[in-house]
Amino acid sequence: MTETRKINLGLSSGRLLQFFRDGEPHTKAELANLTGLARSTVSLRLDPLLALGVIGPMTDATSTGGRPSARLQLREDAFVVGAVSFGATHAQASLADLSGKILVSIDTKRQISDGPEVCLRWMTSELKYLLAGLGIQEDRLLVIGIGVPGPVEHTTGRPANPPIMPGWDAFDIPERVNRDLQAKVLVDNEVNMMVLGERFMNFPDVENLIFLKAATGIGSGIIAGGILQRGADGTAGDIGHVRSLVGTDVACQCGNFGCLEAIAGAPAIIRSVNEAGLPIRNTADLIDAARRSKVEAIRAVRQAGRDIGEVLSTCVSLLNPEIIVIGGSLSSAGEHLIAGIREIVYGRSTPLASENLTVVQSRDSKGEIVGAAVMAIDYALDEATIDQMLETI
Repeated sequence: MTETRKINLGLSSGRLLQFFRDGEPHTKAELANLTGLARSTVSLRLDPLLALGVIGPMTDATSTGGRPSARLQLREDAFVVGAVSFGATHAQASLADLSGKILVSIDTKRQISDGPEVCLRWMTSELKYLLAGLGIQEDRLLVIGIGVPGPVEHTTGRPANPPIMPGWDAFDIPERVNRDLQAKVLVDNEVNMMVLGERFMNFPDVENLIFLKAATGIGSGIIAGGILQRGADGTAGDIGHVRSLVGTDVACQCGNFGCLEAIAGAPAIIRSVNEAGLPIRNTADLIDAARRSKVEAIRAVRQAGRDIGEVLSTCVSLLNPEIIVIGGSLSSAGEHLIAGIREIVYGRSTPLASENLTVVQSRDSKGEIVGAAVMAIDYALDEATIDQMLETI
């Protein structure tokens, strides 16, 4: 005899909402069966959610004759979230619905070195512009998720000694944003946004994943057991500043010597290619040279992959991921970077840890902005957030 599993939801409407987050519609009878609550109690919990507008009747329910059961579903258009990505030389501001769909976006060149006042004033101005363009009132913007290219104390939204973000250290980003927009503000480093976005778009069923960004800097985002790992102070995954086995005398922007980023980041590879006799100026030139099979570029990129692989093989032993996704501008240099990474990771990791491990290139350039939206939505639809909102209606 099969027994139906009952889930005790207590008295929380916010907890009941979690059943709708998979996008599937539910009837009150189904929810009563799942929770063990009486239908009358389920109705009492659903009424505030209906009043808030976050759930509503299923619009395309098909009648089978007689009086149909009222199927309810998450209203993805009830509110919007802001998703913002700041890179070293670019910025993107977007709005997304509660399903994670990007509704509208603006992408522009912007220097993070311009400082927080300039960058955040641009951001709030653009979000207001996007809201107005969609005819959405500002009070329907629940949460703004922001990714920045440096370490962040996630609980406060303050960057912590970011090497390439002059003027941002300990700056209160949420407070500054709230001068212009009254929404909850969440801030995290860009690689955490990338791993959230990559999983949401391409690997929703993968519970253990590492996203490695290789560009000017090197960093990683970690999902273990289905949960983004930030660590005690938000620095989990900062592998760019792990000491490498080679180049121990090379100075890094962080003030130490021999960091992985200092020997395998784009500036180091460009320097190596120039020293080999092939003049190139920037990352775009490097990628072009590798794609055109220039030996100097291929060798340097492949070696950078090996150096990254040395650190990643340790991560594999510690975390046992199912998938390692390689992203960032350097991943565009053909298969050469990933080939170097695979060579070391598969060669150094134990057979059990690497037997089912896949190392792949990132499939989508929108990962960071989607990840910022996912972070914002997870907060917006969290049980505690919803219950707090319901206290005001």
